[in-house]
This record gives sequence, C-alpha cells and structure tokens, in this order.
Amino acid sequence: MKIRKGDNVKVTSGKDRGKSGKVININMKTGRLSVEGLNLFKKHVRPKRQGEKGEVVQMPRSMSISNVMLVCPSCHKATRSGSRINGDKKTRYCKKCQAAI
Repeated sequence: MKIRKGDNVKVTSGKDRGKSGKVININMKTGRLSVEGLNLFKKHVRPKRQGEKGEVVQMPRSMSISNVMLVCPSCHKATRSGSRINGDKKTRYCKKCQAAI
C-alpha cells in the first residue's frame, strides 16, 4: 500500500473532489481509508444520561483508496509515489520532483 496513516492526500473523485486532508485510518482488507474533515455524514446520537439531549454529530466516512492521491510534502502537488531501496531500508519518493516522502 502506497498511502499510510498520517499522509496528506487529495481527493480525485466524489463529492469532495479537489479537497485535501490527513489520513485518519486505513482498512487494508477492504481497501478503504478515512480522511480528516472529508466525506462527512450526519449521525444522530442518543442521549447518554438522563436529562441530556440527543445531538447530530458529523463523522468522516471511509472512501476507496483509488479515489485519493498522495500529496508530496516538498512540491505540494498530488503525485504518484515510487519506492527505492537504500541498503536494507525501503523509502518512498515523489515521481514528479524525486524528493523523499
């Protein structure tokens, strides 16, 4: 998987196309991820204690990994990433500016 938790990504399709945000979590089994502040839906939450009111909370919903692109931290553009092997360590790099990610 080329995208990891904590990466900055840009949405390429869907209702939030063009927006970018930080990856909150990734589900490798289903190939979906959640982005902070994007693909939000409203959830009605019941009151937890007596006398408290219920509320409507906005939560991020997961989207397919194919709908996002990694944003390079050095050139600030949505790009594909490659991998290089330096000794025994594998590192990612930007295909546009060749900088390490």
